[in-house]
Amino acid sequence: MHSVGIDLGKTTFHLVALGAAGKVLVRKKFTQKQLLIFTANMQTSLIGMEACSGAHFLGRALRSQGHDVRLIAAKFVKPFVKSNKNDFIDAEAIAEAVERKNMRFVPIKTDDQLDLQAIHRVRDRLMSRRTAVINQLRAFLLERGLVFAKTPSKLRDAMPEVLENAGASLTPQMLHLIEILWGEWKMVEQQIEQLGDELERISAADAGCTRIRKIPGIGPVVATAIVAAIGNGAAFRKGRDFAAWLGLVPGQYSTGGKAKLLSISKRGNVYLRKILIHGARAAVLRIKRDRAPIGAWLDALDLRAHKNVVVVAMANKLARIAWAVLSSGEEYRPLPNKLPA
Repeated sequence: MHSVGIDLGKTTFHLVALGAAGKVLVRKKFTQKQLLIFTANMQTSLIGMEACSGAHFLGRALRSQGHDVRLIAAKFVKPFVKSNKNDFIDAEAIAEAVERKNMRFVPIKTDDQLDLQAIHRVRDRLMSRRTAVINQLRAFLLERGLVFAKTPSKLRDAMPEVLENAGASLTPQMLHLIEILWGEWKMVEQQIEQLGDELERISAADAGCTRIRKIPGIGPVVATAIVAAIGNGAAFRKGRDFAAWLGLVPGQYSTGGKAKLLSISKRGNVYLRKILIHGARAAVLRIKRDRAPIGAWLDALDLRAHKNVVVVAMANKLARIAWAVLSSGEEYRPLPNKLPA
């Protein structure tokens, strides 16, 4: 066997093994338990899988059996799919893609990284749920002539008075629904705060998070999200590769020797890019530029670019600095501010 491709499913797994000449040697369908038994008795092989749900667990299990396991993004497998699509054809395409020397692979995450990633995903879902509850609550009150300022804090402060003096504006049925929504809002808010405290605790205990939290614009939420996504940054050769993976560099459509750069590509981890841009926005607005090493660069960029471009450029720079700190294992050391002569 020269390479093996495994197409992952919820309950069934399809395996295709190729020989040195690309000929199909094995084509089998397994349950997860059957697959692990088969691979345990199989010769040590190069095994490829798409980076999807369950891939990290299976990747660690196969590595413990001695196999060379590599995860591939699904979009890099698609060009190798021939003609129609089924699970065996997908597995064969994975087996072909994993052989490529210049293929980009996804590092297998540790249990700690998966735990951190899960906290962030639950927290993000709760924040979306909170927004939905607030919007529904505001819409119901608007239908009854009760209007409040735009920010959630204004509505939150007014809710006790609304519930106390709502007899003239709200029917008993609507008042009951408003009470349910208000209770749900408080419950979700409490859960978000608990997860935020948990991220704070983890970031304070983790050496990598502690180092990158010294970078302006990176707090416990951004720090733990970066560590959960890339660990020590070994998957990238340089900081620009990490920024490109986040979609923080211009898209390119060049031909005939003419370079054409577009807006940022927005590829990769959408959640991490979002919170990194939020952190960059806070840094741009609050940093004391006359004292910060990056202040002169920000001032020069402000003169020639839109404020949103400045924020994204700052997010790009923060990502590259964070990668450098994580990959080198050293502390963040800002360069001294060079004042003009």
